[in-house]
Amino acid sequence: MSQTNEKMKRKPKKSEPAKPAAQENAAPGTRPDLAEHVRSFIAEWTVTILLLVFGTATLLQAFVVPTSSMEDTVLIGDHMIVDKLAFSPHSGYAGYLLPYTEVKRGDIIVFKYPVNPKENYVKRVIGVPGDRIHLSNRELYLNGRKMSEPYVVHKVPYPNEYRDNFPLAPPDGLVMERGMEMLQTNVQNGELVVPPGYYYAMGDNRDNSLDSRYWGLVPRENIVGKPTIIFWSYDASTEALTDPNFISLDHLLDIATHFFSKTRWKRTFLLVRGYPLG
Repeated sequence: MSQTNEKMKRKPKKSEPAKPAAQENAAPGTRPDLAEHVRSFIAEWTVTILLLVFGTATLLQAFVVPTSSMEDTVLIGDHMIVDKLAFSPHSGYAGYLLPYTEVKRGDIIVFKYPVNPKENYVKRVIGVPGDRIHLSNRELYLNGRKMSEPYVVHKVPYPNEYRDNFPLAPPDGLVMERGMEMLQTNVQNGELVVPPGYYYAMGDNRDNSLDSRYWGLVPRENIVGKPTIIFWSYDASTEALTDPNFISLDHLLDIATHFFSKTRWKRTFLLVRGYPLG
C-alpha cells in the first residue's frame, strides 16, 4: 500500500518542446552563424592584405636582378629582399629605435635610375659626398689612395680609354646628358668630386656596367634600400626579365619546365654583403 501511495504522489514530468534539428546537431554551447563566419574571414584577410601592403610599401621589397652589371656578386635572375628601412632618414625617436645607417662606401644599394625613376637599378656605392675619385688603367683611386676591390671582375679583354681612365679620358658615345653635366660641373684636377646629397655608384662587372661614369651621380632621395638576402635565383636571360609585359609567357613556361634544373640552389638564402672601402 505504501509503494502504491509513493507512486501516486510522484508528479508527472512536463513535456519539453522539441529542439530544432540544427540545434540538436550543433555542439553544446555553440550556435552556427554563417554571417559571423563571413565577417571573421573578411576581417582576417583584410588585416593580412593591409600588413602585406604596408610591409611592401615601407619595410621590405622584392627585387629581381635583370642585368649582368653586378656579376659575380649578384647574378641575372637573383631575386632579393630589399631592406627599405636601412637608409631611411633619421627623424625623431625612430632614429634611435630603428636600425638606420648612413650610406657607406662599398654598400650595395637598390635605387631609382636617375634617367628613368620608374626603373630600379642595383650597384655598389664607390663614393660618398666629398670623395675624390678617378680610374687609372681600370684601377680605382679614392681620395688619393689606390683601392683593393676583390669583388671586381673584368670580362672584356680589350681596353676602353674613357671606361678605364675616368674622368680624364675624353667621354665616349655612351655618356648621357646627365653624365656630361657631371663631367663639366664636378671634375677638379682630374678627379670627380662627389657633391653633397649625391653618391657615385659602379657595377662590380666593371667592363660591362652602365653606371655613374655614363649617366651621372645618384641623388640621395633615389636610394630605395639595401638588398639583404637572395631568396631565389633562377638562370634567366635579361630579355625574359625585362619584358615590357611585366612577365612574359615564355618566361613562365620556362620556369614551369625547368624550375628544378635552372634554379641556382646554392644561392638560395645567400646573404648580400657590402665591402668596406677607404
